[in-house]
Amino acid sequence: MNLDRYNYVAGNNYHNYTFYSEGPKGRIKKTVIYTRISDDPVAYNLAFGDEDDKTGFINDIITTDNKDRDIVLATVAATIIAFSERFGNHYIYATGNTLSRTRLYQMGIANFLKEIKNDFEVYGYNNGGWHEFATSANYEALLVKRK
Repeated sequence: MNLDRYNYVAGNNYHNYTFYSEGPKGRIKKTVIYTRISDDPVAYNLAFGDEDDKTGFINDIITTDNKDRDIVLATVAATIIAFSERFGNHYIYATGNTLSRTRLYQMGIANFLKEIKNDFEVYGYNNGGWHEFATSANYEALLVKRK
């Protein structure tokens, strides 16, 4: 996929990535962090949001609305690719802090599902279980794994 995205910088341990959103609200620092949440199978949580320059904490509740949503999502997707290239084909778990935000992530996957499935297995969680991702379903959480 050749989508517009921001340049990002990987942290020393390659578990965190930072980039800047550019838009009408200014230049906003974004951070993606991968945290191991399971050993069997190996799985990582993807946390993402605006980073507070003073505290270093990530705010995943704020809606920045910098009019660059698709570029931001493409950048987060690029970090998934980079992370999985470095650490292997482990599961990466993601969910929004609201159902509507999870739905936004789901729509981003749905728009490029054919291309994504070339390199990743994609699952969604609903009705008490994990299922192969379908564009017609609504999910509470998402899971990807590099093939």
